[in-house]
Amino acid sequence: MNFIEKLNHAWRASDSLLCVGLDPDVTRFPQPLHNLDRKQAILEFNKAIIDATHDLVCAYKPQIAYFAAESAEAQLAQTIAYINAHYPHIPVILDSKRGDIGSTAAMYAAEAFERYGADALTVNPYLGTDSVTPFTAHAERGVVLLCRTSNPGAADFQDLDVGGMPLYQKVAQTVARHWNTHGNCMLVVGATWPEQMAAIRKIAGDIPFLVPGVGAQGGDVEALVKAGQRPDGLGLVINSSRAVLYASQRDDFAAAARQVALETRALINRYRARP
Repeated sequence: MNFIEKLNHAWRASDSLLCVGLDPDVTRFPQPLHNLDRKQAILEFNKAIIDATHDLVCAYKPQIAYFAAESAEAQLAQTIAYINAHYPHIPVILDSKRGDIGSTAAMYAAEAFERYGADALTVNPYLGTDSVTPFTAHAERGVVLLCRTSNPGAADFQDLDVGGMPLYQKVAQTVARHWNTHGNCMLVVGATWPEQMAAIRKIAGDIPFLVPGVGAQGGDVEALVKAGQRPDGLGLVINSSRAVLYASQRDDFAAAARQVALETRALINRYRARP
């Protein structure tokens, strides 16, 4: 299956739009992992979270910075390999927000898809078409383009008027009309902006959204689901990282993560369309 087919299958198999972000911050790890080497602790923590939540999610999203800061790129590769080996139906979105001139972008694509074995990659569209094409050319993989992000400073540039529309809408329009030729694009649309999300859904049609900002960032689940879902009740990959990962710092950390994931999935499903 290609990335979009895999995502469609995962949505239905788990009855879930929830994505768990794998942001392993060793300073917040539970006590049982403190006796391990920091790099080994990262891998063991990730495996415990994955085993506890695999039937509740439609995707996992490892954030590369949390691994690179610890020189734990090997553990990132091992984490993705663990998902692919044990839960091969669950897509992995590598969150690294790459974007550069074409020749460099091709190397970033090789890093994500060949070195790490990710199913999809987050990409910054700021450099334009020639910087995105090396990613979208991997037709079987997903390209998740920043559109309207969840952080407070997003408005500094993303809301600027460009030819009669905000820049984020121009990005959505460009992706939908020109860059999604292989049907493998997604858009990053923050949970903290449901009105903007609704506008992007009208522009983007059925293109899936990766939605950060749920949980620790305070996104309104009801508002975002109603604004961003497709008529089939799908189309959203709603990410929660810290709220799930660090639900407990005791021996029960994996069980606590599962409980938060269960509750988050149930909350999301409460507002989904059921055709």
